[in-house]
Amino acid sequence: MNNKYIFGGFIIVVFLGLMAYLFTQTNISYENNFTEIMKTDKTIKATGAWVKTKNYHIDKEKNLFSFYMIDDEGKEMKVVYKGTIPNNFESATSVVVTGKYQKGIFHASDILTKCPSKYEEEFQETKNS
Repeated sequence: MNNKYIFGGFIIVVFLGLMAYLFTQTNISYENNFTEIMKTDKTIKATGAWVKTKNYHIDKEKNLFSFYMIDDEGKEMKVVYKGTIPNNFESATSVVVTGKYQKGIFHASDILTKCPSKYEEEFQETKNS
């Protein structure tokens, strides 16, 4: 009966240690200044807008999607994502990419697009009425 308590306590300690480790690994910060992103080698969430004048490129053989983003200060950055283009990418008002900046290119592991909301349009119509 004593062995049950020792085993249970061991499981709890391992679980708490694992939770603490995972908590320290998920500390990803948001950054909308590409100059600061280019200085760090940590995983970061970059926010900006897609540069529509520079079309995106899809490489189906290598399964790569690349495009250019611009921050609030007008600094551009090339983004390469291993995967397919998000469904609503062309209508996005802003883009959030998660990844690392290496050798002049931001290598994204995830892309989140923010599209204009139909509810915002309805709010503007009622506000103007």
